[in-house]
Amino acid sequence: MRVAVIVEQFWHPVPGGTGRATHKTIRALQRAGGVELVGIAARHGDQGSGPDADSHDLTIPVVQSRLPRPLLYEGWLRLGRPRTTRLAEPLDVVWASAMVPPPASSVPMVSTVHDLEFLDHPEWNSARGRTFFPRAFAATMKRSQIIVTPSQHVADRCVRAGIPADRLRVVPWGVSKSRVHRREVDEVRANYDLPDRFVLWVGTLEPRKNLAGLVQAMATVDAPLVVVGPDGWASDGTDILRPLGDRCHRLGRVSDRDLHLLYAAASVFAFPSHAEGFGLPVLEAMAQGTPVVTSSGTATAEAAGGAALLVNPADPEAIAAALNEVLQKTSLAEELRVKGLARASEMSWDRTAVGYLEAFRSAHNRRGSRD
Repeated sequence: MRVAVIVEQFWHPVPGGTGRATHKTIRALQRAGGVELVGIAARHGDQGSGPDADSHDLTIPVVQSRLPRPLLYEGWLRLGRPRTTRLAEPLDVVWASAMVPPPASSVPMVSTVHDLEFLDHPEWNSARGRTFFPRAFAATMKRSQIIVTPSQHVADRCVRAGIPADRLRVVPWGVSKSRVHRREVDEVRANYDLPDRFVLWVGTLEPRKNLAGLVQAMATVDAPLVVVGPDGWASDGTDILRPLGDRCHRLGRVSDRDLHLLYAAASVFAFPSHAEGFGLPVLEAMAQGTPVVTSSGTATAEAAGGAALLVNPADPEAIAAALNEVLQKTSLAEELRVKGLARASEMSWDRTAVGYLEAFRSAHNRRGSRD
């Protein structure tokens, strides 16, 4: 089976968790075999040889359109061209991995819907996002034979948005089981000048991630906060983090290897996000044996699978109480460590690949266009 994968998001300034998850899934699909993958991207010229080589290097051939990203996206959504069959053929399935669906003609399409928070909380998006994502989602509903979500939480929201349940597949993301050694953990702590005990947060700085709520909670937590991740669209983070003063260590982007080591070095991982489609950092922390505090009533609770302390993300006092409990109770931290490792062992990218292969076959069996 030959599948075209939309990989343009890898060239976005901040590919984020969706880019990371798509990259890991592509690698797992290659390991699984039985599918030939070709990437589709916009025009990037001499600078288009590859995206962020540290974490999103592509191991599949990529065909570039003659159009730059803005024109390609708008051409797909408004004009219904260029068609993917003209960019890469022959094709059996098109995978719109970041919910920007091309007009696929007679080729069946699988689309990934990572989340729908732009429908429920448009204020958490940029001005462009508030208009672009609803249009992309409308095209996704119309053109896709199969729609994949990373959690049941998102699938349920898709049903409420009008997608028939028989077109939905829940395929959770996985986690890499990267082994780390104590010597490496000590080295990364020294390299970043970090204390023996700290709270870690990982993500793109944007409103729905609720970093401001975590900062407010940290006022009564007896440990510094380490923040890892790039700036988002709404803030450079300076104002949000200022109240913590020298109790905050902001590291920005780090390599994949350093990220694994920072998870392992942390005393507790805090991820009280208001909304996520899955919550990949939760599993990444658990894979390193780090206790996790995350949000109740969201997809991150589903990802955690009963192995984390759950809190109301809108209640800084509850966040602080949970963090202090983990920091002060060795027995609780050990219980969460053991549960987290067990949960992470259940979630593999190879299992994710199996789910996507089944979605591709199902879409192929429903051959015909909804365009």
